[in-house]
Amino acid sequence: MKNLTTNTIALAITLALSASAMAEGMSKGDFNAGKDKISAEYKTAKAHCNSLSGNANDVCMAEAKGKEKVAKADLEAAYKPTQKSRYEARVAKAEADYGVAKEKCDDLAGNPKDVCVKEAKAAETAAKADAKAQMKTAEANATANEKTADARGDASKKTSDARKDASADKSDAEYAVAKEKCDTYSGSAKDSCLDKAKVTYQK
Repeated sequence: MKNLTTNTIALAITLALSASAMAEGMSKGDFNAGKDKISAEYKTAKAHCNSLSGNANDVCMAEAKGKEKVAKADLEAAYKPTQKSRYEARVAKAEADYGVAKEKCDDLAGNPKDVCVKEAKAAETAAKADAKAQMKTAEANATANEKTADARGDASKKTSDARKDASADKSDAEYAVAKEKCDTYSGSAKDSCLDKAKVTYQK
């Protein structure tokens, strides 16, 4: 039991030191080494993609480029840990996911492909809206912590506004998907589908 407690304390100290080191960012040398590693991994992934053909190659390249973009953004956020760099890392992830999803839609045709692309865009919009809301909320809270009760009230309002903006962006994207799905119908059935979408998304 004593050994277990000692190990637990040692682990806690190690984790605390690691967290402290991460909070302070990383050295320029580690940053450059990280960039070299990302570049090497991208070259390896690209070489693998070259063995594929058609849309499989396109999807593979989109995944390779996406991983490189996300890795670079994450590295930058670790090197310069700010709200902006963390936001940009989330945006990079959303854009990378969209790039891959869009390429995968090329395996489809007609309306299913259109719906696939709209759904991919809606997912990207939602992820970006969440990232923006997180950044605004964090910035507002940081300001509030430094200032008075008035600032805290202002922070609360900014947080609320950011969440409303995020919800509006998501709703618009989901409405676009719903409208695209209505294109599978015609005449009164399509009109009914569009009316239902308008009511659902309050358009």
